[in-house]
Amino acid sequence: MTVLSLTIFLPLLAAALLAVPRLPARWIWVSAAAADLVLVAAMWLGYGGGTGATGSIGYEERLRWIPSVGAGYHVGVDGLSLPLIALTAVLFLACAIYSLKQEERPRSYAALFLFLQTVSTGLFAALDLLLFFVFFDLSIVGMYFVIVGWGHGDRARSALTFFLYTFLGSLALLLGFIGLYLGSDPRTFDIVELTAAPPRAGALVLLAVGVGLAVKTPTVPFHTWLPPAHTDAPAAGSAILAGILLKMGTYGFVRIAMPLLPGPWRQYAWVIIVVGVVSVLYGALVALAQRNVKRLIAYTSVNHMGYIVLALGAAGLAAGDAQARQLAVTGAVTQMVSHGLITGALFLLAGVLWDRAHSYDLERFGGIAATARTFTLMTAVATFASLGLPGLSGFIAEFQIFAGVIGTGLPGAVVAGGLSIAGILLTAALLLRVLQQAFLGAPGELRVPEALPHEVGSIAPLLALSLVIGIVPRWLLDLIEPFSAALVGWVSR
Repeated sequence: MTVLSLTIFLPLLAAALLAVPRLPARWIWVSAAAADLVLVAAMWLGYGGGTGATGSIGYEERLRWIPSVGAGYHVGVDGLSLPLIALTAVLFLACAIYSLKQEERPRSYAALFLFLQTVSTGLFAALDLLLFFVFFDLSIVGMYFVIVGWGHGDRARSALTFFLYTFLGSLALLLGFIGLYLGSDPRTFDIVELTAAPPRAGALVLLAVGVGLAVKTPTVPFHTWLPPAHTDAPAAGSAILAGILLKMGTYGFVRIAMPLLPGPWRQYAWVIIVVGVVSVLYGALVALAQRNVKRLIAYTSVNHMGYIVLALGAAGLAAGDAQARQLAVTGAVTQMVSHGLITGALFLLAGVLWDRAHSYDLERFGGIAATARTFTLMTAVATFASLGLPGLSGFIAEFQIFAGVIGTGLPGAVVAGGLSIAGILLTAALLLRVLQQAFLGAPGELRVPEALPHEVGSIAPLLALSLVIGIVPRWLLDLIEPFSAALVGWVSR
């Protein structure tokens, strides 16, 4: 077993260990998540010192699985997958620390999150379409049980809506994968082989793949499952749903749709750009009207995912400047990492509100800064990171996206970029309103005491990483940029 396979399946092995009675479930979860992060750090250092300089695949492993249809256990990492695998390890460890005081069926709770960590890491490492689909579907199952088992409010309905909606999207994705398989010669599900020789597939295959991934992302109009799922999920579940599971959609666009369907992606690049702009503006406007803090954060996720879709659409513009398109892709991947850190922290912070007051109603809170200074400081940093303040990761990501989209030099792209910048103004308005009303205003009906050490220990490192990326981003961008250049080359074929 290679270090990558060990990284993928270590959390699952720890979940199996939880079947042994009397073992401390919470600490096994924390230990397994910490060990996984150490393995990912070792892979990062090894990749950066070797094949990473060329943007090639590292830690690659191939095993026979279903040879009759050209499907195998094929995994590896590159400048796209390694940052997202690292994000997965960091965020799952944060959720494990945050859940140290989990009292309701902690053994089952920990086992489900360990299962989800294996599924998420496996998906980002998968280099086979069928393997990707297996992990994709299993993520739906795992999150369904997290919401229905440990959520609140109308959790059964929200979990069912989440499952049916995203499972329908996965069926569309499977149809698209079958179309890619039938269009390949020789027939295979191997992503590396399909990238080298793109299948003969057209707009219908892109539509199937696009719909399946758009549901998971989610983009407008496939986003309606997201707000209730977030509102009724436990805090750690919301953090993983927004920080990791949503990235499966955008990752799929970059890993599968763009390099395997370069012709259709170029043909419909303007449609993709429009979808991105609509998601940016719609997500911000609807978030502005929310009084439930979790629904507000959920709609900002629609907004931030829209920036990624916009950038990927611009990368497919055949007439655009190549360097600008590469910059847009780099910004999109950076945004995936940044959004995972920031929104994961925001949902954990919202969980602190629920644990103290059992409410998300912003109008019932006020003057939190007077009684919870550390909690207020963490919320303020997360808020400013989310609205793209310079010095934090959100600025690095969004600046590259806008510079790349507008830098293509095409009038339509300039307009799209300008409209999307308005989304930042709306996001700033709504997030600052939250700070002013709930934290800096007069004392409200509900009081919030200071954050506990395990809550600070889970949230503060996420914000610190956002700060590090915002100030010294080179270590991350050096990893992503070779892949971005390769992707633009693949789409331009």
